[in-house]
Amino acid sequence: MNNLLGRLNFDALPDDPVTIGGGIMMSLTGLLVIGFLIYTKRWKWLWNEWLTSLDPKKIGIMYIIVALLMLLRGGTDAMMIRLQQATASGGDGIFTTDLFQQVFSAHGTIMIFFVAMGLMFGLINLVLPLQIGARDVAFPFLNSVSFWLFAAGMVLMNISLVIGEFSAAGWLAYPPLSGLEYSPGVGVDYWIWSLQIAGVGSLLSGINFLVTILKMRAPGMTLMKLPMFCWSVMGSMILVIFAFPILTATLGMLSLDRLMGMHFFTSDFGGNPMMYINLIWAWGHPEVYILILPAFGIFSEVVATFSRKRLFGYTSMVWAIGAITFLSFIVWLHHFFTMGAGANVNAFFGIMTMIIAVPTGVKVFNWLFTMYRGRIHYATPMLWFLGFVTTFTIGGATGVLMSVPAIDFQVHNSLFLVAHFHNMIIGGVVFGFFAGLTYWFPKVFGFKLNEALGKVAFFCWLFGFLLAFMPLYALGILGATRRLDSYDPSMGWQGLFIVAAIGVGVIMIGLAAQILQLAYSIYKRRENMDTTGDPWNGRTLEWSTKSPAPFYNFAVIPEVNERDAFWEMKQTKQDLRAKHYQDIYLPKNTGAGIIIAGFAFMAGFALIWHIWWLAFAGLLGIIASLIIRTKNDDSEYKVPAATIKELEAKT
Repeated sequence: MNNLLGRLNFDALPDDPVTIGGGIMMSLTGLLVIGFLIYTKRWKWLWNEWLTSLDPKKIGIMYIIVALLMLLRGGTDAMMIRLQQATASGGDGIFTTDLFQQVFSAHGTIMIFFVAMGLMFGLINLVLPLQIGARDVAFPFLNSVSFWLFAAGMVLMNISLVIGEFSAAGWLAYPPLSGLEYSPGVGVDYWIWSLQIAGVGSLLSGINFLVTILKMRAPGMTLMKLPMFCWSVMGSMILVIFAFPILTATLGMLSLDRLMGMHFFTSDFGGNPMMYINLIWAWGHPEVYILILPAFGIFSEVVATFSRKRLFGYTSMVWAIGAITFLSFIVWLHHFFTMGAGANVNAFFGIMTMIIAVPTGVKVFNWLFTMYRGRIHYATPMLWFLGFVTTFTIGGATGVLMSVPAIDFQVHNSLFLVAHFHNMIIGGVVFGFFAGLTYWFPKVFGFKLNEALGKVAFFCWLFGFLLAFMPLYALGILGATRRLDSYDPSMGWQGLFIVAAIGVGVIMIGLAAQILQLAYSIYKRRENMDTTGDPWNGRTLEWSTKSPAPFYNFAVIPEVNERDAFWEMKQTKQDLRAKHYQDIYLPKNTGAGIIIAGFAFMAGFALIWHIWWLAFAGLLGIIASLIIRTKNDDSEYKVPAATIKELEAKT
């Protein structure tokens, strides 16, 4: 039996009360969902309409659902981290050191890979085809595979709550801590394979969306007529295509070190741990811009719409995106100025880090100039932008500060760095994606979110963020390091840690307000139905379709003559109704994506526990599924012109 199941045995079940509680909660949630589906007899509907769908709008919604569920998990982890630090002055706190390090590692991994990436790909799926006047993405099946690989990685990571443990080596798993000598258990393996599977899905998405932008634009939509969100997605997807193979190779070498006794990143037999840190940040720093660029695009759409003005400096914004895309690949070494590379190397990367702040600053000033003398409407999406400007500017200033190697030597590996990073990710990425969710929600679902509750959520997030992370700047200067689970009372840090914990609590209230906002808005949806298809008086092409957008997106592909296509159509009173309908061909639903991801999950789980026969079966299953899919490529169905005309006439 041991040979058949590798390292898997009853000792893998958790014995820590907190972990047991988390596993029970996760299991109960899954059972409740299954029970609901059995009770309502919705299994067939769920499979046919959602799980096998190739409609990018439905895939986008599934991305967002998974990301928001993981936000709850990641937020809970953040609360646990701050509670430990607030109570660990001169004592053990409320969690063991090992559990704290696992929570610390899980929090960073979840928030970057399964929250931020999920929200990004979800919004891109929902909006990008509509903005460029396309009915679909370039590779619909690849889009489905990408999502299900993302979901498989998420499930594999959460399984560690129930079977085994998670990594305690940090969210980037530096060796030698992530090597077998210091992490002999399965935690690091869970980290490797959940990210490896989800990362392949991200790479496939990058290829898909870049080709979609380049090849599927509406007639007349030249590159310089693209909406700014599409430009930002293009820059982000170029980074995905160049950066994620680095991550895949790096995780592959680390897994070979652990599985087969290789020595890529060991300190003996010719290996070098510093090579891992170079490689992981050669991916890691572009990853920050992979996430922030689409948020920049969202803010460009939001500011222009709610200022009732054309976006200021369109051409300079495009060049700024190009500059950021290029420069993001030559700043990675600022993450380890202390490695001893020498003054010349540090000076080069320090200067490059300062220079990358310039195109980012250009964008901020362009947004402010767009607002200048505009008729500003302070709707919830605009409030998220204003919160972003405040927090992101603080984070940008501290980033430039740390680009000076001498200063970085002082604050390296401290909570000052943690505060700066969260300024970028929460103040930039998360605020941006929340702005996008609120802005495009009526286009996706046909009704608005409640504005009052949305504003309550925004202010809780904003002030909670300031309370949670401003103290960390002071703590970092005072010498508090990352991963700190206890400290001497004589340091005088506890008061600041308590304030930070209160801040996370306020953020969690904001998250609860968003859940309430969603529930209340669904309850009141009939009163808030968007009958116009254009609730915010939008400027770009997605608003020209009805709300929610039909499964075929456009009855007739529009012809674009101006940059703000829909705005110009409205000003010239152009008749948007179709004059001549044609048959539309759309991709058939298929379960191949979820089957491939299921085999990938099987292979990943087997490699974690050294169940070699199961790993081999999973690999064969992936290959066989791909071959069967290519051999049976009856992949389209026809929507007759008469059907489209009838559906359009109803609205």
